[in-house]
Amino acid sequence: MNYPALSGEIDLNSIFPFELDEFQREAIASLNAGHSVVVCAPTGSGKTLVGEYAIYRALAHSKRVFYTTPLKALSNQKLRDFREEFGFDSVGLLTGDASINRDAPILVMTTEIFRNMLYGTPIGQVGISLVDVEAVVLDECHYMNDRQRGTVWEESIIYCPRNVQLVALSATVANSDELTHWLNQVHGPTDLIYSDFRPVPLEFHFGNVKGVFPLLNESKTKINPRLSKRGKRGRGERGRGGRPEAPSISYVLSQLKARDMLPAIYFIFSRRGCDKAVAEVGDLWLVDAEESQILRRQIDDFLTRNPEAGRAGQIAPLYRGIAAHHAGILPAWKVLVEELFQQGLIKVVFATETLAAGINMPARTTVISTLSKRTDTGHRLLNASEFLQMAGRAGRRGMDERGHVVTLQTPFEGAKEAAYLATSKSDPLVSQFTPSYGMVLNLLQTHSLGEAKELVERSFGQYFANMHLRPQYEYIAEMERQLAHIQEQIAMVGDEELAKYEKLRQRLRVEQKLLKTLQEQAQQTRREEIKMMLGFAVSGTLLSLKGKYILVSRPITAVLVGKTPGSGRAPYLICLGQDNRWYVATNADVLDLYGELPRIDLAPDFLPPAHMQAEPGRSIDGNEDSAKVASQIPEPDPALHQAPEVKEQMVRLAEVKEQIEAHPLYQAGNTGNLYKQRARAVELKEEIEELRSQLEQQSQHHWEEFVNLIEILQQFNCIENLVPTNLGQMAAAIRGENELWLGLALQSGKLDDIDPQHLAAIAAALVTENPRPDSSVNYKISEEVDEAWSQLQKIRRSVLKVQYRHGVALPVGLENRYINLISIVEQWALGIEWTELCDNTSLDEGDIVRILRRSLDLLSQIPHVPHISDKLRSNAYRAMQLIDRFPVNEIVE
Repeated sequence: MNYPALSGEIDLNSIFPFELDEFQREAIASLNAGHSVVVCAPTGSGKTLVGEYAIYRALAHSKRVFYTTPLKALSNQKLRDFREEFGFDSVGLLTGDASINRDAPILVMTTEIFRNMLYGTPIGQVGISLVDVEAVVLDECHYMNDRQRGTVWEESIIYCPRNVQLVALSATVANSDELTHWLNQVHGPTDLIYSDFRPVPLEFHFGNVKGVFPLLNESKTKINPRLSKRGKRGRGERGRGGRPEAPSISYVLSQLKARDMLPAIYFIFSRRGCDKAVAEVGDLWLVDAEESQILRRQIDDFLTRNPEAGRAGQIAPLYRGIAAHHAGILPAWKVLVEELFQQGLIKVVFATETLAAGINMPARTTVISTLSKRTDTGHRLLNASEFLQMAGRAGRRGMDERGHVVTLQTPFEGAKEAAYLATSKSDPLVSQFTPSYGMVLNLLQTHSLGEAKELVERSFGQYFANMHLRPQYEYIAEMERQLAHIQEQIAMVGDEELAKYEKLRQRLRVEQKLLKTLQEQAQQTRREEIKMMLGFAVSGTLLSLKGKYILVSRPITAVLVGKTPGSGRAPYLICLGQDNRWYVATNADVLDLYGELPRIDLAPDFLPPAHMQAEPGRSIDGNEDSAKVASQIPEPDPALHQAPEVKEQMVRLAEVKEQIEAHPLYQAGNTGNLYKQRARAVELKEEIEELRSQLEQQSQHHWEEFVNLIEILQQFNCIENLVPTNLGQMAAAIRGENELWLGLALQSGKLDDIDPQHLAAIAAALVTENPRPDSSVNYKISEEVDEAWSQLQKIRRSVLKVQYRHGVALPVGLENRYINLISIVEQWALGIEWTELCDNTSLDEGDIVRILRRSLDLLSQIPHVPHISDKLRSNAYRAMQLIDRFPVNEIVE
């Protein structure tokens, strides 16, 4: 990329009063050249600066910028950051349940909201929502790897108008070049800006019960030799069962504090593990007196404003600079923890790996407590990207000279596994593109089926499929070149001449077959005659021998010398052949008998050697006397006993051969090659067709899924003549994991007349995932909710049945065995206090908030769904008001 010097329209020194890194300057130059960019750089290296430059540039042009993030929490954080940087009124926010200053020049939103905006406009066109938008920043673009959210990212890129610059900010991935090449194909000129430079370098350590040690050798390429030796002899470090012992959390923190390696994020892969860790070290005091005063002031202020947000067992440790951060914690409390940590007031946060996903919480040190994690398929070692994402949180730019990553000994993993991950390269992005009912319906509202197929085939998943199948495509192309060459050669022979020649060849085959049949019939007749004649044959008679016992390559003419009794009724024949060898033959060995020819006169004492045994097939050499006799044996004419019909057929066969030999094709001398080529052409055609069929199936995987969903939607009358019906339009207007199910439920009329608190509970049942089996709630659902849910069961069973038949596994609401879970939503809507609600369920506060927010998200969509009743619309508004209060509502100040 040789772009001109950075644009003079913006004074970079005024907005970034420090020396920019090379990759940042390259990205800015690409943006100034009008290109989109994919910026791949390590966590904490300053990628966000490129997004910020895109904002400054757009504002200088009096244009707008959309800044998208994968998570609501990250969107809220960006809103706070950008308000501080660009001014309160210059920034707006759009998430599933929050809309603030949506006409602002800088609009922060979740990527899903951006995708939904694009659905409303024919792809490639700038709709009302994108007027004056110069650039869209896709923060945390590596989220394309996320199984649940990945499709949204791909759709956003595919549908975004080409004249809008994309600024994709990603952690380092192994195939950033492929991502960039795909963007070039589907969106327009895009430059890859790649950097593996970390402004704050990482130093890897390994902790065990003896202390904290360097993990890698001096060149940072292999395990520290001292650790590998220690692993072989470290018997004293082993705990029960002979396995290595893990260091205690208190011991690890004491080591970090002694080495001035705090603050730290301490990753533990379970919520309970994080809470247990806080309890274990809750008596430690990690802040000084001044920090303690600031902490107490801010925490007390928060609790005064939000008395219900104080978390049992977490308040006292927080005063000492210790906190937990995971999905089970109240979101408002997590925001407080994040803000305090960013100020350096919290010295250790025990967090699950979700904290590594985008939230801006850099630390001096990250501790990774274990190198394996539990998944749906059992325990497995962390992959490189997961490890690097957590490790990348270490090192605060402008504050730390280096970041520290501490891996710990466990009973199952040690320094060897840690060194392997620390020296591994990042994993590649993998497409998670999966069509949904919403995608099908929204595309068919504004596009033809052909246009929809073209859009699906532009996915990153299809790009990967095509790349994977490229060798097969190249193989087919090579075969097609071979076929074209052969067909060119075949075409040099006229079709009429070829047809004549082929007709002669077919006639030759027929005549040859007929000759063979006549010969076989004649031979059978002759055998019967020979059998009769042998009984009268006398010494001197000429015979032709070849058969069961006379195993020779061609028949031998011989003279019958005598007969000797055989094992059956027929005698054995003692013969002398033209080759001066004696033979003992049977009647079955006589091919022909020449009674017409003069017999050879044999002396009465002319006999075979005395030592010759009279056994069929016996054969010995003759002597000088027998040689004289053998020389008198003539060579009979082969046609002597030929049947008249055979002779006639041989004449006909000779005539056909003459015609063939006189044909120009035969005389050209390449007939054999020509027919081989014709046969090869047929083979190639068949092979090409078969391979193309296989490739079609493999390459059309995503489109087949799309068509499969069309068939299901047609069965439920959501689509007619490939255009969404009223029901289809209702389902298209909803965001969810199963838009068909939600649309059918709203259209059924079963929810029109229920009260708002009951509607809130049913909304929860429609969208809530099945909880852990041991989850419990002390409330019971009301009769009204039970009745409304029961009336939806016929629809639910129908959707499940049709989906199963089509191999689709999308969730269809809460399973009936867990239905009592939604009673917490009903109780919350009825005004119960938060602490009382939490006391009556085993669910964590974060899980309760998640259920209530998902219910709120669906309720907030209902008023905007077309073709619903006014009663349902007003009840949805009322239900939202009932449940949208602290701590459920988003805190956006």
